[in-house]
Amino acid sequence: MEKRTVRFLFCALSFTPLVAFAQKEPRTKLTKPNIVFILADDLGWTDLGVMGSDYYETPNIDRLAAEGLLFDNAYAAAANSAPSRACMMTGMYTPRHGVYTVSPPDRGDRRLRKLIPIANTDDVRADFVTMAEALRQQGYRCGHIGKWHLGDDADGTGPLSQGFIWNVGGNRAGSPYSYFYPYCLPDKSKCHLGLEKGTPGEYLTDRLTDEAVSFIKSHKDAPFFLHLSHHAVHTALQAPASVVDKYKNKPVGKYHTNPVYAAMIEKLDDGVGKICRAIQEMGIEENTIIIFYSDNGGSEPVTDNYPLHGGKGTPYEGGSRVPLIIKWPGKIPAGTRTSVPVIGVDFYPTFVHLAKGETSGNPDGRDIFEVVKNKETERDLFWHFPAYLESYLNGGKDFRARPYSSIRSGDWKLIYNYEDKSMELYNLKEDLGETRNMAGLNPQKKEELYNKLMKWIDDTHAPVPTEPNPYYQGIK
Repeated sequence: MEKRTVRFLFCALSFTPLVAFAQKEPRTKLTKPNIVFILADDLGWTDLGVMGSDYYETPNIDRLAAEGLLFDNAYAAAANSAPSRACMMTGMYTPRHGVYTVSPPDRGDRRLRKLIPIANTDDVRADFVTMAEALRQQGYRCGHIGKWHLGDDADGTGPLSQGFIWNVGGNRAGSPYSYFYPYCLPDKSKCHLGLEKGTPGEYLTDRLTDEAVSFIKSHKDAPFFLHLSHHAVHTALQAPASVVDKYKNKPVGKYHTNPVYAAMIEKLDDGVGKICRAIQEMGIEENTIIIFYSDNGGSEPVTDNYPLHGGKGTPYEGGSRVPLIIKWPGKIPAGTRTSVPVIGVDFYPTFVHLAKGETSGNPDGRDIFEVVKNKETERDLFWHFPAYLESYLNGGKDFRARPYSSIRSGDWKLIYNYEDKSMELYNLKEDLGETRNMAGLNPQKKEELYNKLMKWIDDTHAPVPTEPNPYYQGIK
């Protein structure tokens, strides 16, 4: 239910062409909004104070929500990192770009995998037009800071090859080499590029925030797109000792109890506050959209996603339902909250429409502002995962996800399992925790969603696993 009526008053956005990369880019009159996209890694739906946590402290993010629009039904387009980010960058669901999982697709005990999974693509292909490339065509200066996980610049698939003119730390790595300077593996075999200079004890989340503020200051006189992609709060669990001690001395919450994870969230929140203050001090607040989002749900070994079922990597709400806040002073009324479902593929068309660009080659997403304004609560959302992802528990002898496709349509969600062709049907309005499978009790709704899902599979030419695994032993 909407707490307040949402009205969006968009100004006319003019087209300004971008010169070649090697040339100095011209100053552009600020008729287009700056876009600051702050992306957390593995932050769960309830890991914020504003979303109900009674242990983690997020005053700056909570303030951002109070000053903007808070989403109750925002989703990642995949339940783990690389495919989710590929969906955001391309505006396309997984069958179109082929990044289904964090490679390889045949993870877990091979004796327990009934099917041969579909081959996975590790990187976003250079021929796809990313949101950064589309925004550059409209005069935006695009900067990437932090985790990329979709390729390397040396291979033509990193940020500088995908529309960004500024890349600090972005490469193929899916997790931080270290959260403390020098940000390398212990043997120094791998380090995050662009972060070579620093001070002992410097913390990665703080450093990425400082790099983001530097980018904003350097580009505030022309429309810019900042993709600040934090490694926090992805494992390894590392945080400054003084902040960890604070939470060790604090009573634990009902569901949230991990002091190191809490400290990592606090540092992430500190960074959001610093960026918001910098934008205000530079006098560009009214012409800057700030988005805060997570790439997938919380990781179950380190946080509790209650009341949601499952966590990162699973087909359930805990794997894909995530926090989302959008602030745009003067355009989005403060203190607004919406239950309209949106998903990661929607950012591409939203940003490009703000810049008056074209999204014809990226057909899956919708402009978030239009979806919310029109209260499109019955919209269909899709997920496709033709792979295997081992469990965090039991030494890999169980799975967080086996091959599946799923659809959310209105209040209903259907999960189709490829191994045994079984289906799970949940009414999320009445059963947010997905505890009651209604597939046998409501065959009409099951058939309706199944037909919609199969049509989407056909329309996107989604590859589905059918080949039996010769090593399968049927061990349960």
